[in-house]
Amino acid sequence: MQGINGLDFQGKRVLTRVDFNVPQHSNGAIADDSRMRAHLKTLEAILSQNGRPVVMAHLGRPKGEKNPKFTLAPVAEHLGKLLKTKVHFAKDCVGEDVVAQSKALAPGEVLLLENVRFYAEETAGQEAFAEKLAEAGDIYVNDAFGAAHRAHASTAVIAQYFKNARYLGLVMEAEIQNVNKILQGGFKPVCAVVGGAKVSSKIGVLKNLLPKVNDLIIGGGMAFTFLKAQGASVGDSLVEEDYLETALQLQKAAEQAGVGLHLPADVVAADRFANDAQTKIVSAQEVPAGWMGLDAGPEARKAAAAVIRASKAILWNGPLGVFEMPAFAKGTEFLATEIAQATREGSFSLVGGGDSVAAVKSLGKAEEMSYVSTGGGAMLEFLEGKSLPGISAIEGEL
Repeated sequence: MQGINGLDFQGKRVLTRVDFNVPQHSNGAIADDSRMRAHLKTLEAILSQNGRPVVMAHLGRPKGEKNPKFTLAPVAEHLGKLLKTKVHFAKDCVGEDVVAQSKALAPGEVLLLENVRFYAEETAGQEAFAEKLAEAGDIYVNDAFGAAHRAHASTAVIAQYFKNARYLGLVMEAEIQNVNKILQGGFKPVCAVVGGAKVSSKIGVLKNLLPKVNDLIIGGGMAFTFLKAQGASVGDSLVEEDYLETALQLQKAAEQAGVGLHLPADVVAADRFANDAQTKIVSAQEVPAGWMGLDAGPEARKAAAAVIRASKAILWNGPLGVFEMPAFAKGTEFLATEIAQATREGSFSLVGGGDSVAAVKSLGKAEEMSYVSTGGGAMLEFLEGKSLPGISAIEGEL
């Protein structure tokens, strides 16, 4: 990988794409700065290597309009506090004033450009816009793994204007290295826990993981498509009827590959989709009519724990239940605790995907995992084995 460690950026403007798409309070204050903190090592490395960081980012979905609701001005202020250095803010991301500000940067200072998505040309991947963005830097560093699956102007197209001066940032390197520990790290046995609502969104992941794992635990709503495909009565549980045959094919492929495919033995069923619904523990094979499975039951949790404890590497992508509702969060909480314990005992654990990351953060378990991915959609596509534009552009494949 073409990383930044050991480089000398003496006096160079280092145009750095990051993921500062952070949640904010109504007054604009940053509600969760974990994504910003993840990029500090990259920015600090550039500063320590005599570079002058010019930072590009997006925030929200302004849909190509200069909407003050999505300004990065509060982010610039917060970044200054995190870096403990002067962070200037440019009121645009392209143009003569931006170029002038980038050239006026003093050593040790940082410039954050305004939201690149204030221009529709960004998400359209327009070359002319990418070329304008490129004028603010001498070197390009892409550290935005969360946007690496998008062929946008600032995440991929721009790389062509830095033929011999384009690199991956430290977040990008860490993401690639840690996912590859699961996909090709040599750990045995490897377990993948794949949950979430729908099979349709995880087919590529499941197919790509089968040759690389020893055990596959299926949880969340998607488990009911597998269970119904086997002939189970699943009541009103979420089922993708169009994917029953796909589920059977995946089970057959797992059997042929010698991969243990684990479905829940029991579930927490509810009479309606609400936190205060009436609940009971039932067999996953016999969910009563009018009831729906919304969390893993005690037997399912116990079985998952046994597989996790026997594994040397664990990938977790997707919750085991509707964890946003406290009544149906116990399976996901139990899973987080078990993976944290396995990590303490020496196993490698990787948590990826928006809901899984949100779960471990809300449970205070993020620091107990080996690595928590910063990318949601990008992580999924990487696990599917897809080439991500933001990475291939650096490697010269665009």
